[in-house]
Amino acid sequence: MNFLVYIFVYPVIWLVSMLPFRVLYAISDGIYLLVYHIIGYRKKVVLSNLKLAFPEKSDKELLEIRKKFYHHFTDVFIEMIKFFTVPKEEIFKRYKFTNLELFEELYKDGKSIILTGPHYANWEWIMSLDAFVKYKGYAAFTRVANPYFNDKVLKSRAKFGTHLILTSKIIAEIKHNQQHNIQAMYGLLSDQSPQLSKTFYWREFFGVKVPIHTGAEMLAKRYDMNMVYIETKKIKRGYYETSFRLITNEAQKFPDYELTDIFLDKVEKQVRNQPEYYFWTHKRFKHKDKAPK
Repeated sequence: MNFLVYIFVYPVIWLVSMLPFRVLYAISDGIYLLVYHIIGYRKKVVLSNLKLAFPEKSDKELLEIRKKFYHHFTDVFIEMIKFFTVPKEEIFKRYKFTNLELFEELYKDGKSIILTGPHYANWEWIMSLDAFVKYKGYAAFTRVANPYFNDKVLKSRAKFGTHLILTSKIIAEIKHNQQHNIQAMYGLLSDQSPQLSKTFYWREFFGVKVPIHTGAEMLAKRYDMNMVYIETKKIKRGYYETSFRLITNEAQKFPDYELTDIFLDKVEKQVRNQPEYYFWTHKRFKHKDKAPK
């Protein structure tokens, strides 16, 4: 069954990805009308999240943010499809990095990097970073259920040199690289809600107490790695600019959870600036009433 789905669906995805951006964004506008106005995909979830995050905003303001978000949401979906076939030169033109010299400086200290950020703007095209740095690049991913699509996704994301690795295997890869003196960069998006059984830390995020991922901090401290924050801005439709902020190059000196707090403060500041580009369909606050007393 997986193979049948693949042979019927993937050719369509491939053909769509070959279309020029101007056509793809016209398709995105149509998908927006379908998803937002007809299907209403997770509209209640998005509005609930926005009300929790921005209780000071009026209903009119929240509905406007929601509408803008869905326009961006469908654009990102289309941009993910385009990534299958887009030439590298096109990505380099549309996804700019402002301060790559930071990686040149950090490379001199011999340490690896934990590169962490939120699901904000376009987080797929960050894979192009590996074309510009000396580090061996890794990105944590969750396996796609259909193995044939999984292989295609891995191949697409690896076109710039990124090694996709299951989250469960990251520690083993870090140990291997350190034993062989390989400086690597490990990308982790750490803003989503962890499983309660794997939660060690609760704190307020947009004023709501929720469980927090602490894996990025744990890895940075355990293996003495630099910790860098990804800050992406959407310049205009289809164009992004990413800067990198050093959180610390001395992770082991920080008390537990302080680096996680710094990371989340940066996320919150970024999202408050332009909330329509955050990934609001995720149920980030679903465990808000389960915090231990």
